[in-house]
Amino acid sequence: MARHKQKRKPRVGRIIGIILLVLVLAIAGLAIYEYTQYRSSLKEAQDASQMKEFEFNGTKPSGDVVNILFMGSDSRGSDQGRSDSLMIASYNTKTKTPKLISLMRDTYVDIPGHGKNKINAAYSYGGPELVRQTVKENFGIDCNYYVVANFESFPKIIDTLAPDGIEIDVKEDMSENIDADIKAGKQKMDGETLLQYARFRHDSEGDFGRVERQQQVLEAVEEQALTATSIFKLPSVLGTIQGYTSTDLPTGLILKTGMDFALGKTKDIETMTVPIDGSWENQYISGAGSVLRIDIDANAQAVQDFINK
Repeated sequence: MARHKQKRKPRVGRIIGIILLVLVLAIAGLAIYEYTQYRSSLKEAQDASQMKEFEFNGTKPSGDVVNILFMGSDSRGSDQGRSDSLMIASYNTKTKTPKLISLMRDTYVDIPGHGKNKINAAYSYGGPELVRQTVKENFGIDCNYYVVANFESFPKIIDTLAPDGIEIDVKEDMSENIDADIKAGKQKMDGETLLQYARFRHDSEGDFGRVERQQQVLEAVEEQALTATSIFKLPSVLGTIQGYTSTDLPTGLILKTGMDFALGKTKDIETMTVPIDGSWENQYISGAGSVLRIDIDANAQAVQDFINK
C-alpha cells in the first residue's frame, strides 16, 4: 500500500518572522516615500519663495524644552525691514506642552551694540541673530532656533495647511485700511484674508488687539489644520511650509513635532503677551517715536516663569 507523505506544517516562529520582515520592509518603504515627498515639496516651495538664509548662533537644547524665535517680516525687495511680529514658541518635547509668547513690537529695550530702541528694530539692524541676542539680554531666554516668514509667504502656508480655510470668530466688522471683507461672527478665511485679519490694528485696542488676533490665528491653525492633516500627507505639507520660510530647525525636529500635533498628542497652546499687565506705559522718545516703556525685570521674570513652569 502506497504511503502518503505527510506535509510538514510550517513552524509558527518562521511565519511570525516572515510577517515581521514584511512589516519592516513596508515601514521602510513608507519612510522612503514620505521623505521623498518631503524633499520634493520643500524644493518646490524654496524655488518659489527664494527665502534668504540668516546667521543664527542659538545653542542646541540641553533638556526637553525647545525655544524657537518666530519673526514675521514686512521686508520688501532688498530692504530687510523691521520684524512686524515677534514671538517665542516654546515646546516641551517630554510633556508635549506648546507655549507662545508674543513680544509687542513697540517694546522699548536695549539692543546690543545699538542702544535703546523698539524691539522690532533689532531685526532691521542685524536679522534673527541680533533679535536672539536682544531677547536673551532683556528677558533671559536663549532661543535655540529661528523661523522667518514674510507676509507674501503666509497665505501660501495657510492655504497649504488648510485648503478649505480656517474658521475664525471675529469680534467686530473690519473695514478700515484692509483689503478684505471681514464681518463680525464666525467665518472661514483663506490665507490672504487670514493675513489681513491678523495684521489689522485700526481699532480701539491697537497693537494689543493685533497681538491677540495673531495668537487666535495660530491657535485656530493648530486646532483645525495640523490635527486634521493626514499622517501620509504630513511630510509633504511640512516640506512646503519649511520651503516658504527661512529656518535652521532640524528636519528631524520638524517631522517629530509635526507628528505630535497631527496625532493630537500635544496639550492646548498656552499664550502670553509681553509686556504683562501693569508693567508698562506709553512714552514718546526722540529717535524711536511712540514706545512701550516697560519694567524689564518684572517682564523677564514673568517670561522665565511662564516657560519653565
